[in-house]
Amino acid sequence: MTTPLSDSLILEVADLEVDVLTGIYSEETGKPQPLRITVQARYAVADRYEPDTPLDASKNYMDLKFAASDGLPKDVHFKLIEAVADHICETLFVQDARVEAVTVKIVKLAIAEAQEQIGVTLHRERQAAAQ
Repeated sequence: MTTPLSDSLILEVADLEVDVLTGIYSEETGKPQPLRITVQARYAVADRYEPDTPLDASKNYMDLKFAASDGLPKDVHFKLIEAVADHICETLFVQDARVEAVTVKIVKLAIAEAQEQIGVTLHRERQAAAQ
C-alpha cells in the first residue's frame, strides 16, 4: 500500500539587488533606491519529478527573477516597499495559476547603518475561487 504524501514545492530567488523608485521622504523621492529582494513561490507539485521531467511541469525560476526586477514598472514611484512586494506577488499569480502562495522579503539597503536588515516580508496565499 502506498502512503499518501503531502508535498510542497517552493521555488526561490534570493538576495536579488534591484534599484526601485520608492520612499516617502524628500531625500528618497525622484531617484531609485537599492532593495534586496527575495521571492519564494509555493507551487502546485507534479505527481513525480523524473530525470527527464520537462520544465513546464514546474515553474521557471527566471519568472520569479523577472517579477522582482524587470517586471517592476520603471516609471512608477512606490511610496511603500509593501506596494513593491504586492506588485511582485500579483505578477506571479497572474503569470501562472499553479502558484499557490508567494512570499516576498524586501530589505532597504540605503537605510542600514550597521549591516542590519530593515524591511518587510509579505506572504500572500491564492484565494479559492468563489462558488
